[in-house]
Formats: sequence, C-alpha cells, structure tokens
Amino acid sequence: MRTALRTAIIGTLAIALHGVVFIPRATAQCGYSQWSGTQALQPLSPEAAVQFEPVKLLRAVDNEGDNEGPDGQIVGFWKFRFVSEGTPGIPDGTVIDNGFAQWHSDGTEITNSLRPPATGNFCLGVWQRVPSSGYALNHFALGWDLNGNFIGPVQIRENVNLDRKGNQYAGTFTIDQYDPAGNALAHVQGQVTGTRITVATPLGNWF
Repeated sequence: MRTALRTAIIGTLAIALHGVVFIPRATAQCGYSQWSGTQALQPLSPEAAVQFEPVKLLRAVDNEGDNEGPDGQIVGFWKFRFVSEGTPGIPDGTVIDNGFAQWHSDGTEITNSLRPPATGNFCLGVWQRVPSSGYALNHFALGWDLNGNFIGPVQIRENVNLDRKGNQYAGTFTIDQYDPAGNALAHVQGQVTGTRITVATPLGNWF
C-alpha cells in the first residue's frame, strides 16, 4: 500500500507540478501505464499534451574559472530544462519541466513553466552567489492537480554554474512536494540547464 501510494504521489507531482501530461503513447513509451488509471492523471488531447522526452543528460559546468564575474552575472532571461536523474519511479533522461525564467538583480527570480496553467505555472524564488557552486536558488510553488484540488506547497532548489561566456548554465535541482500540513509527499531530482535569451534570440524550436 505504501509503495502504491508513493507511486501515485510521484505521478501526480509529475503532472500537477511539472506539466508532464500523460497520453497513451507517452505512458506506453516511458513505462507509466500503472498511473494511467489514477483519477488525478486524466489525459489531455494530444495537441495539448507535453510528452516525456528522453534526452542526453548534461553535467554541471566545470567550476574552475567560471564564476569570476560580478554577482549579477546570472541576471537575465533564460530558457531552462529539468531532466530527471536518480529519481525512483522516473527514468533518467525524462524531461520533468521546461520553460522560461528571469533572474533579477535584487536577488529574486520568477519562472513561467510549460505546464497546465490550472496547476499553477508561475512560481517565485530567491537566489544568491555561492562560491562553491556558483549560484543557489530557493524557489517555492503551489501545487494543484488537474481537478483543481490543492496538493500543497513545493520547494525547488537549484545549484548552477555559468559557462565562461555567461550564456549557459548547468547544475542540479531538487523538487520536494509537501501536503498543506508540511508533510513530505515526494522528491524529484536531476540536472538543470539554461540558455540565455537576448534581444537577438529567435523563437526557434524551444520546446
């Protein structure tokens, strides 16, 4: 029973928090058929669904010499991607989330995630410079399922390093879902990457 409950919670987290909407082809491809009957995981149309996408994992940028610029080097507009690694129940290489993020000069951050707006696709964070790992982000969100039920608060942490030109970052992330009373429900972890967006950046194939 405990294992089944944990599986259901991780499945709900993957959809309600991070926009992974299951359709029959996606569930079959990624081995998530055991979640297809969960009430919280009602599929959307294929046109509206964001499917699992296996990708090559990207490792954090070498720390040496990459973070010698000013504290505001991370400030700007970014396209980001979360890829699962080492999360029980989710295959390594699965795209958990992607979207846009802005890191502000006052130490705050905002994310617009590619997930259903009904689940809460905007969330907020704060960051600071950390010599040992580049930049640390502490980010909070409110998790809802697709039926409008409040799951609870979510904490997302990132530790990232910039490349030498300051146009890419890479590092690690963790996501912890809690219930409204603050009890831990699920944990997701993996690799995060980001690409800086400038006034010259075309739309391209971002997703």
